[in-house]
Amino acid sequence: MLWKEELVLLAQNYFDTTTVAAVLSIGILVLVSKVCWRQRSKNVGGIPGHLGLPFVGETFSFLSANNSTRGCYQFVRLRRLWHGRWFRTRLFGKIHVFVPSAEGAKAILANDFVQFNKGYVKSMGDAVGEKSLLCVSHEDHRRIRRLLADPFSMTSLSKFVKQFDDMLSKRLQKLVKDGKSFVLLDFSMKVIENKNIVIFLKHVCLTWQPTYLTLCDLQITFDSMCNMLMSLRDESTLRQIEKDCSAVSDAMLSLPFMIPGTRYYKGIKARNRLMERLREIISRRRKGEESPEDFLQSMLQRDSYPPDQKLDDSEIMDNLLTLIIASQTTTAAAMMWSVKFLDENREAQERLREEQLSILRKKEDGELLTLEDLNKMSFGSKVVKETLRMSNVLLWFPRVALGDCRLEGFEIKKGWHVNIDATCIHYDPDLYKDPMQFNPSRFDEIQKPYSFIPFGSGPRTCLGINMAKLTMLVFLHRMTGGYRWTVDDPDPCLEKKAHIPRLRSGCPITLKTL
Repeated sequence: MLWKEELVLLAQNYFDTTTVAAVLSIGILVLVSKVCWRQRSKNVGGIPGHLGLPFVGETFSFLSANNSTRGCYQFVRLRRLWHGRWFRTRLFGKIHVFVPSAEGAKAILANDFVQFNKGYVKSMGDAVGEKSLLCVSHEDHRRIRRLLADPFSMTSLSKFVKQFDDMLSKRLQKLVKDGKSFVLLDFSMKVIENKNIVIFLKHVCLTWQPTYLTLCDLQITFDSMCNMLMSLRDESTLRQIEKDCSAVSDAMLSLPFMIPGTRYYKGIKARNRLMERLREIISRRRKGEESPEDFLQSMLQRDSYPPDQKLDDSEIMDNLLTLIIASQTTTAAAMMWSVKFLDENREAQERLREEQLSILRKKEDGELLTLEDLNKMSFGSKVVKETLRMSNVLLWFPRVALGDCRLEGFEIKKGWHVNIDATCIHYDPDLYKDPMQFNPSRFDEIQKPYSFIPFGSGPRTCLGINMAKLTMLVFLHRMTGGYRWTVDDPDPCLEKKAHIPRLRSGCPITLKTL
């Protein structure tokens, strides 16, 4: 290594004095900027952290973590090691504070619309649309939430449970009959890659047989939601919508610049295609060309109602997209994690299987599940809760401070983003004994308020909370009550560029009938 004097001599020999002075000036400016920003990060609000340079902040570090097999939460995990449980950063031009406690979660969620409002990053808002329930103002939120409630009423859920159970049972039976492994979570990008591999290897070795089925293996939550919302059953239509929804989902954590080839560009283009398809469906229905009994039709029947009792077309389309993406991503991911956790904890799997078999023994062969059956799944409900606690398909809940305030003694400025870190709360050893251990029986006891928040809480509690739980119960019932399985790829790495944690492998499994 060269000494300082040698470096100066080298610079003098190869560069003129003006160049050297310019380089040194830039170096000093950068150093001073870093010191100033670090000092400001430590002092303002009393919250430790590093804001970085204006606007950019640590955005590229965040995107780098999201592009790794450890997932975007690795960004949070590292900064918590560096700065402590509470920390600040700057992402996408905004200051973000990560709130790690149940007390902080309560202070924020109990004051939704009063002191705090939703605070999604621009790319996520652009993906779902400005009229989505996730993005609208307080007044519009109450109206839209009330009008969207019908698919989640007990009457609608009772019908949904039977439809989902029937669809799931038939697909599982077909997969077992085919005798092949299938991927629990299979998205369009993987499908294209797998097909290319199949084509290539068939030319190399004629006796090779593909291991995975793709695309339609178990997109059961997506198909059932499209059926319930819009009575869509055509296979080619479903797969095209699914492909576009995947592109929209992939764009949710990306730099919001319309540059061809980027995830954001592809996502917005896919969103435009979806909006055009929905406009065509709505147009056909208004012309009387089709009128099935579903959620969309119930919304269109309100066309003559007063403004506060109906949704306009933009609100209908943005929220249809939001509901479909939610079913495609969060619920499907939770189902995948439940299989992985149960595979790694055979005692819990066997206890769940016995509960499900006791329900099956009281039903006729081929009889579908009812809400009454699901209400009897005491241990099954605890498995669902423990899966949601450990998988954290929603890593944190973003809010924006509407005014200056204090949280647990820390100063929060107006306009700052405060992220309720559900992952940190769910893995807090002060709240959950041995938090890394999958233990459904921990829910024998009542949990501390705001210590279990996979669906949020307060006025913005996830609208589909009951549907998600029921969907998982039906899935676990059919999986454990009718089959055993082996996980064919135990790779723990996460899928890159996903805004929710999903296994890179998709968790391929092979089923065997009991």
